[in-house]
Amino acid sequence: MNARAWIICIPAVLAGGIASGWLSGSGYGNPWFDALSKPWFMPPGWVFPIVWTILYILMGLSLCLLLRRPRGRMAITLFLFQLALNYLWSPVFFGAHQIRAGLAVILLLDAAVVATIVAASRFRPAAAWLLLPYAVWLVLATALNAAILRLNG
Repeated sequence: MNARAWIICIPAVLAGGIASGWLSGSGYGNPWFDALSKPWFMPPGWVFPIVWTILYILMGLSLCLLLRRPRGRMAITLFLFQLALNYLWSPVFFGAHQIRAGLAVILLLDAAVVATIVAASRFRPAAAWLLLPYAVWLVLATALNAAILRLNG
């Protein structure tokens, strides 16, 4: 893959994630979020930017690999769909304070990521493997969203 694609894909995916979170006031420091009851398994605030930075870099790498294989259009389409859902979650949950709608978005995101991994594994297994840590983290994120809904109605 040429250097230009890496230079575009990785920063673009990372910048989109950072912008989504920043513009919606995600995480600790958001007065609405700080006032919510949180489950016992909620990681400390410093964990999230580290984990998401790593995950967005891996996602950018995965996208670069997918773009190298034109016959994988379904995987690319699914990747872009799940990325849009990813970027949507913070504005829904943190920005609009919609815990239930956030849960709906993240459940759809979970399904879209699994579908992306399955589609990518058929023609670009490395791209699929790069998304597995993301899928695992989403299990935790989904559980957190569901627990926050349960605790805060």
